Amino acid sequence: MQVLVLNSGSSSLKFQLFSMPEKTILCSGLIERIGLEDGKFKFKTDKDTIELVTSIPNHKVGLELLAKQLLNSETGIIKSADDIDVVGHRVVHGGKYFSDTTEITDEVKEKIQALSSLAPLHNPANLEGIEVAEAIFKNAKQVAVFDTAFHQSIPERAYRYAIPKEFSEKHSIRLYGFHGTSHKYVSEKAIEFLGKEQSKIITIHLGNGCSMTAIKDGKSIDHSLGFSPVSGLIMGTRSGDIDPAIIFYLADKFDYSLSEINNLLQKKSGMLGLTGHSDLRDIQAEAEKGNKDCQLALEMNTYRIKKYIGSYTAILNGLDAIVFTAGIGENSSLMRKMVCDNLDYIGIDLDQEANKLRSDDIRAINTENSKVKVLVIPTNEELEIAKQSVDLFKN
Repeated sequence: MQVLVLNSGSSSLKFQLFSMPEKTILCSGLIERIGLEDGKFKFKTDKDTIELVTSIPNHKVGLELLAKQLLNSETGIIKSADDIDVVGHRVVHGGKYFSDTTEITDEVKEKIQALSSLAPLHNPANLEGIEVAEAIFKNAKQVAVFDTAFHQSIPERAYRYAIPKEFSEKHSIRLYGFHGTSHKYVSEKAIEFLGKEQSKIITIHLGNGCSMTAIKDGKSIDHSLGFSPVSGLIMGTRSGDIDPAIIFYLADKFDYSLSEINNLLQKKSGMLGLTGHSDLRDIQAEAEKGNKDCQLALEMNTYRIKKYIGSYTAILNGLDAIVFTAGIGENSSLMRKMVCDNLDYIGIDLDQEANKLRSDDIRAINTENSKVKVLVIPTNEELEIAKQSVDLFKN
């Protein structure tokens, strides 16, 4: 069975084609900097690596580029669109409707669309990916794997908001949590690495979107993103935590409409609002040149992560490991260093040299004296999505 997995982020699209159940990767790649003039397309097989820099204005254009490459007569990987048996899609927000992997129907698409207001950077891109895949791979089964599913184990005391209970009970306003596929995958790898199922772990997913999860004995018990993926950490274009009164102030003082405020907090804030750049690589480069805005943004970003480490260590009543994952978490030694500095009070001691090394494998970057393991675990949301997609049709 050949399973194509599409993982649409807010400004990127990761993809892998698997032969299942062997878990053999037939091709993989990344489309990034979507929405920018210097978009990047990378397509890799055992024989070739193809890289292209071009304008990729939206996810639809990126997916069409991928489809064209998959079917390329010389460097592609399939001869016909019918070679694909299943397309597994990452979908960010399942709301109250979806807590399990689901085969996509017109009704499912309508609900994904209806939830777009809660995840405006993601659900529209996820839906676009579904519709393009349906048009190209007409005979493949289309499957949705929801980010919110892993966080169903969060207890009510953590997922409820302190607003009149009718909004929770009748209108399902609550913390849902996101990046669940990634947090689930790396936490299972961490538990295996630690060799103890009874464990207290904080997973830190840092990309254009960022989130943290407190995980006890393999179960999510709290998470930094909430009703929508805009709260918590400072992100590429999203504000993270702010005082809700700011929303009313913007409306009253500057006559902003609600849609303008939503657009401001979702697409114009975060690192972009602080520096003019949304890509951390650009921000780090500018910070090294002495750009004070970029230096401050890095300090603010890592300060916020430290606050969550402290609060999650408290609710876990201890800590066995912290895990860095996703594009920034796996690749930015500077971010990892800034996060781990001055956390000796909870037993974190970073090995500075090990932190600088690069690897595609799971690795510990703490010293031997560190009471808490500091792990870098490359996430593989695509493999997790492929596994769940195949499992759906086993029976």
